[in-house]
Amino acid sequence: MSAHKKHLTRRRVLGASAIGAAATGAAVAGGTGLLTTASAAGFGYRDDGGNYVVDTGASLVFKVSKSTGDLTSLVYKGKEYEGYGGKHSHVESGLGASTVTVRQSGGTVLIKVVHGPITQWYAARSGQNNVYLWTNKADASFTATRYIVRVRPGIFPNSGSDAWDSTKDKIIEAGDVWRAPDGTTHSKHYSGKRTIDYDYVGFTTGSVGLWLVRSNHEKASGGPFYRSLLRHSNEGGAGLYEILHYNEAQTEAERFGLQGPYVIAFTDGGAPSSGLFHADLDTTWADGLGITGWVGRAGRGKVAGVGLKGMDATYAYTVGFANEDAQYWARAAAGTGAFSCKGMLPGTYTLTVYKNELAVHTESVKVTAGATTSLHTLTLTGDPSKAATVWRLGDWDGTPGEFKNAKLMTYAHPSDARAAKWTGNVTIGSGGEAASFPAYIWKDVNGGVLVYFKLTSAQAAAAHTLRIGVTDAFSGGRPRVTVNDWVSAIPTAPSQPSTRSLTTGSYRGNNHTFTFSVPSSAWKSDVRQFNVLKLDVVSGSGGTGFLSAGTSFDCMDLLA
Repeated sequence: MSAHKKHLTRRRVLGASAIGAAATGAAVAGGTGLLTTASAAGFGYRDDGGNYVVDTGASLVFKVSKSTGDLTSLVYKGKEYEGYGGKHSHVESGLGASTVTVRQSGGTVLIKVVHGPITQWYAARSGQNNVYLWTNKADASFTATRYIVRVRPGIFPNSGSDAWDSTKDKIIEAGDVWRAPDGTTHSKHYSGKRTIDYDYVGFTTGSVGLWLVRSNHEKASGGPFYRSLLRHSNEGGAGLYEILHYNEAQTEAERFGLQGPYVIAFTDGGAPSSGLFHADLDTTWADGLGITGWVGRAGRGKVAGVGLKGMDATYAYTVGFANEDAQYWARAAAGTGAFSCKGMLPGTYTLTVYKNELAVHTESVKVTAGATTSLHTLTLTGDPSKAATVWRLGDWDGTPGEFKNAKLMTYAHPSDARAAKWTGNVTIGSGGEAASFPAYIWKDVNGGVLVYFKLTSAQAAAAHTLRIGVTDAFSGGRPRVTVNDWVSAIPTAPSQPSTRSLTTGSYRGNNHTFTFSVPSSAWKSDVRQFNVLKLDVVSGSGGTGFLSAGTSFDCMDLLA
């Protein structure tokens, strides 16, 4: 059996590395070298016997192995940055024996690496301190798709939520979550960033910056709000990731085909040029290179919308587009909701409008190559916040952001010393209720949270619907409610990612609303008395502690 036919586990593919916080912004730094000069001194490539050696004609020289396609060297201004622990930079965890070819076309050197269903491309442009990369994956022979840039230890500061020191810190979960002596937790998973939030990740000393500028992720999975590995560092080395498909906390099926370009960029300490960002990058130079699966600007279309009606000014809105072949998104303008999404592959897409991260409108839209699909104002009718309520805890936005510990959980473990106690009850009308309610409830940690509230005599005389919105669940965890002496049935578990999520920096799963029809007989007849709502998480599976069945909350309300 050939090597590429062997299914790799996520642990083999993405283990032995780590991740974390990503830098964002649009500052322009010196040394990025976006201006190309076909006659840049020294530009070109040579064969040293084991590698193709590419001189960019600027300050960067890199090597690609002729046998494996690994990136084996990144020398910037005479200093080597690439590699740690005897490993090099590569797609997946290294492809092994591959067919590697190189050619020069004017001011571009292009290296092609073929290994079964995966073709990896590297390109250098004359006069630039950048390496452009593409990955084309044809099937699921490998269980994940990522490129990792491995960086030598000791060059960049080892700090942040994605950095640890294994000589001092202790593993507390699954071999990839660490607790420092001060009680803070660190992991390759703790990026704290959604895909929509960043254009690049990297490191800087102040005088040298090494960055990985992400692609448009059109063939990736998970949408604009997906969180995954971005960066890591420890005493043994550091890594930068372009995650194109990762199954952890994944909400979508994997997409196949060409992804890229994404860019390894060196600077003189500042952020990479915004001209490298996927929204601004000019890729017309790649049109004639023969990259398998490449679709240039002429083969793509655009969607433009006049605006959105029915927005809540408190929240940002995003318009997403997805089908089985591609995904895109665009931010809607504040006030009007106008949006524009360019560079889309032709096809029919499901258009979804998100209030923060909650879908409040969907429809179908067709994209045609070389044309703009214009849409009239879209009226949003799917916002559950519009319903009249007796009381509401939090707000409907598809995130647990208003609740206790929610923001910390995107870059820390629930056991982190900075986390407030996960236990604690709330009283409606006392003020600050949402901030006192736990963002997550686990069967084995803080089940049985109580919510106290009073009803008027008219309210107590009627049946009411209780809605509980969740953003994700682990091990089939879902809420069961008790109202005074009335106990609800156990609801059916909705479809959710099957992997860890709540302990790996992600609350993002499939948003779901549970509805409970509470009869009038359940309420206290004495309006001076508090009604007591008890929330438990139920499931027939799960481990113990923070790996027991659990769920994350979006909003909870009692309808009028």
